[in-house]
Amino acid sequence: WYQPKFDVMVASEWAAPKIFKTGFLPSHVTDPEAYGTSLNIYSWTERKLIQTIDLGLDGCAPLEVRFLHDPNICEGYVGTAVNANVYRFYKKADGTFTVDKVIDVEQLKVAGGDWPMEYMQGFISDILLSLDDKYLYLNNWLQGDIRQYDITDRANPRLTGQVYLGGLLQSDSPIKVIDNDSYVPPEPVIIKGKRLHGGPQMLQLSLNGKRLYVSNSLFSTWDKQFYPDGVREGGWIVKVDIDHENGGMTLDRNFIVDFGKTKHGPILAHEMRY
Repeated sequence: WYQPKFDVMVASEWAAPKIFKTGFLPSHVTDPEAYGTSLNIYSWTERKLIQTIDLGLDGCAPLEVRFLHDPNICEGYVGTAVNANVYRFYKKADGTFTVDKVIDVEQLKVAGGDWPMEYMQGFISDILLSLDDKYLYLNNWLQGDIRQYDITDRANPRLTGQVYLGGLLQSDSPIKVIDNDSYVPPEPVIIKGKRLHGGPQMLQLSLNGKRLYVSNSLFSTWDKQFYPDGVREGGWIVKVDIDHENGGMTLDRNFIVDFGKTKHGPILAHEMRY
């Protein structure tokens, strides 16, 4: 993402193709040759790398970078996928950039099924900001929810909404959360007869900030690994209604785009543009 008024572009890192094309392996998380962990700051006009910020393993696989829309402010956020954190980055008085972790999605201890690790992270593969820079939205592709945060206080996001759309921890899943008495597994979501297999993935917000559209496919190799039912039955796009004034989100149970019965058979749904 770029901020031309301040002559800056920020580039994130995911993983080497040989890593992400073969699916997820727990051993890759701590392999320095597998996932990236850095933000790369460039001069927009000179096309020159001017600073690299290493987020460490807690910032493993930074993906979506979002500057604030206000052109007079040089700061923004990045979501890191593997350990499900969000970092705020901003320009200091001396002209260099720094980062602070401002959102940390809890990893849940799990048992059962074929989940390969002791804990399950959220896996943030998309974030976005409302046009007025009031709210930040993120997805948790594995745990199955999307979240809305009030970012009026830029350094201290406040959770104001949460909706579950599938995920690996639904009430009928063989994978169970353990040692957490407060966790209540979400019920399967069915809209117009279609169950939402898979997890919430790409996000797109209407210009007035009142309608959030959500698709479910990340990358076909990963989809097949974690959500084979979703691949067999095809992808989906659903709509979540937003209370833009007070915060809060509600799933619209009368809206779904079903990619399970196209003339090409079941297909997957990824990127959207409003």
